[in-house]
Formats: sequence, C-alpha cells, structure tokens
Amino acid sequence: MSVTRRILLTISLLLLALAGAAAWVLLSSGDPAYRLGELAAFGRYDAYNSEITAVAARHGVDPLLLKSIIWQESRFQPDKLGAHGERGLMQVTEPAAQDWVAAENIETFSPADLLDPKTNIEVGAWYLAQALRHWASQEDPLPFALGEYNAGRSRVKRWAGGLQMSADELNRAMDIPSTKAYVASVRGRYDYYRTPRAKAP
Repeated sequence: MSVTRRILLTISLLLLALAGAAAWVLLSSGDPAYRLGELAAFGRYDAYNSEITAVAARHGVDPLLLKSIIWQESRFQPDKLGAHGERGLMQVTEPAAQDWVAAENIETFSPADLLDPKTNIEVGAWYLAQALRHWASQEDPLPFALGEYNAGRSRVKRWAGGLQMSADELNRAMDIPSTKAYVASVRGRYDYYRTPRAKAP
C-alpha cells in the first residue's frame, strides 16, 4: 500500500471515529434534535445563563423554566421580533412591559429596551411570576401560567371557568391549538432541562 493510500485510510478512519463519537453524544443526550440546534447556535443557547439565574432568583421562579420559555419563544435570539409586536428573548409584548413598568415604578422605558436581553428576561420573568401566583390555587399551576403567557389571562380564565381542574382538563378546555402545542412544548423542554443529561443554567 502506498504512503498516500495509508494517509487517506488513516484520515478516513479518524473521520469515521469522530462521526461515531458525535453520533453517540447526540443520541445519548436524550434529545438529538435539540443538541444539533445547540451546536448550530455556536454557544447562543448558554449565552444568557447568568442573567437567567439571577433574574429567576429575584422573581422566585425556576431558572430552567425561564430557559425553557426562552428556547420556545426565540431559540435564544435576543433581536427576534414577533408577528404581533413581541420582542426579544422571551417575546414580551409592549402591554405586558407597560404592566411591569407600572408595577415596578420604572421611570424610563422604551419598547426598544425589550431587545436588551437583561431587560427582556426581567420583564418576562416578572410576568411569568405573576401568572404562577395567580394560578397557585390550582393543583398544577404551571400549564395555567404557560397558557396565560401565550394566550393571555382572560382566555385561561374562560377555559378554567373559575373551577379547580387538572392539567388534562385544562388541555381539553383549550380551544386554541397553538396554545396547547406551546404549553406541551415548554413543559417538554422543562422536563428535558431537569434531566441529569442536560446542562442547567
């Protein structure tokens, strides 16, 4: 065998070994599609971990839940603009931000501030914390709060009808398929982040 063929064979074997190792890492992660997206994002998925942790502690919410919402809303793109005026990492609307401004006595605020990651996470976490507190009497307040985050409190109140209900009952009462999918997706990502294989913020 010539030297050139040996070199090519060695390179081929190394590439095959690297491909096998990469496949093993992806498959053992529990969510290969997520890991591929994370690799393609070149560190963006973890870029805001310190902000998420600090803001979550201030508002008494799980940082993994905040990260799950950010993943769902923007895939960690701080400059994302939604079709209905949502902005930033947590896709916060201007009315939600104005509620935060009033409640927290913020002296200066512009909607453009929602493109700042720290401000956006702050407002989104505040809004989520309000929703979790509002639905705290439910056996599992999380799907109610996520439904509110996506579709607004008035819709969730209509679905709940002032009753105590399970997550399954709420799911059946929801008449907006995209909100059903949203709640399921965020909860699925939240469950994934809480597994030992996933990296926590």
